[in-house]
Amino acid sequence: MNAPTREQGRSKDRGRSGGPLALFAPAFHRQLDRLDRGITEGSLELLLPNGRARLLGGRADGPAAVVDLRSWRALLRLALEGSSGWYEAWAAGEWASPDPVQLFALFSRNRAGLARPARATGPWRLAKRVWHWARRNHRGGSRRNIEFHYDLGNDFYRHWLDKGMTYSSARFDVPGQSLEAAQQAKLSAMLERTATVPGETILEIGCGWGSFAELAARAGRRVHGITLSTEQKAWAEARTAGLDDASFALTDYRDVSGRYDAVVSIEMAEAVGRQYWPAYLAAIRRVLRPGGRAALQLITFDDALFEGYANNVDFIQRYIFPGGLLIRESEFRRLAASNGLDWRDRTAFGLDYAETLKRWRENFDAAAAAGRLPAQFDARFVGQWRYYLKYCEGGFRGGGIDVVQVTLVKEGR
Repeated sequence: MNAPTREQGRSKDRGRSGGPLALFAPAFHRQLDRLDRGITEGSLELLLPNGRARLLGGRADGPAAVVDLRSWRALLRLALEGSSGWYEAWAAGEWASPDPVQLFALFSRNRAGLARPARATGPWRLAKRVWHWARRNHRGGSRRNIEFHYDLGNDFYRHWLDKGMTYSSARFDVPGQSLEAAQQAKLSAMLERTATVPGETILEIGCGWGSFAELAARAGRRVHGITLSTEQKAWAEARTAGLDDASFALTDYRDVSGRYDAVVSIEMAEAVGRQYWPAYLAAIRRVLRPGGRAALQLITFDDALFEGYANNVDFIQRYIFPGGLLIRESEFRRLAASNGLDWRDRTAFGLDYAETLKRWRENFDAAAAAGRLPAQFDARFVGQWRYYLKYCEGGFRGGGIDVVQVTLVKEGR
């Protein structure tokens, strides 16, 4: 999008009151100055609580966002609590936007310049870190965190995922492709990476609702899927009831045993946590036969900014997926090598994830409007998940996060 051409920082009275926090308006304008300096691509048009308009950025093309800042308190929350505070301000009605995806894409595109202003500070940062540490992914913690996210119920997810119930990025190979077809293209690409033939065995770590297992079993592979979600296991077993070559178990990846010709793990590593990446990769090596392949799909975070991200707690970790952490690709690759796993054939397709999220959100909005979502989920919950889908879409559109497929080949014995 083209950046607005009007003069940066120009203000115009719109006749609104700034509220009690207006006394601190000079401090908030200094905060906006810092945000302005951090936006080198794209623009942010703000309608301020005092009724004035202000443009941040606008120096080069990029995402063009518009925000109605209804209360200075939103900036206070952003300064103290980072992205989770910014969500809380949105939920409280302290800011609104006609297209939040563009705002999140703008933040993502300018991630280097906006990293500090968008993260929690002081005691809030420490409190969030303590909370996040308490949700780490040891055996008991992993099960609890998976239940928090995935066991919301199959009747929740089935209304907005594709018919195959695949909750990971699709691969859009041709224009106008349906979401279901794009998901099948992704699953087929993952099967191809295993280089297996009919009759050979595949372990799927984090089997979801069984879409890959079904595809692989119908292609003649013998697939064993593991999960910690009782809801997912039940769905996966039901969909493969007529297939003898698909089985599922409630098993932690650290406890898996046996030998397999290949391993598949699709967006599971993000639920592991940095502390447990070595154990996850060691488990893959342990179960692979020599020369066997592991096909992984990973969501990655900008390598250069990873430490700041890992030492904070963002909106998704706080409200959507406790214990989660995106992957630092360079570190993950080094750990794979230390486990005798050769990293090959990397393919990135972040904009496909943005499109996947857009399709999910459209389905989600249609289901919510028609009253098809389970009755126990109130308006705040529905709004939170709509925000989550937009937040993630903007992250991929801005390039701060990416999704990759990679093949790991076991060397030696």
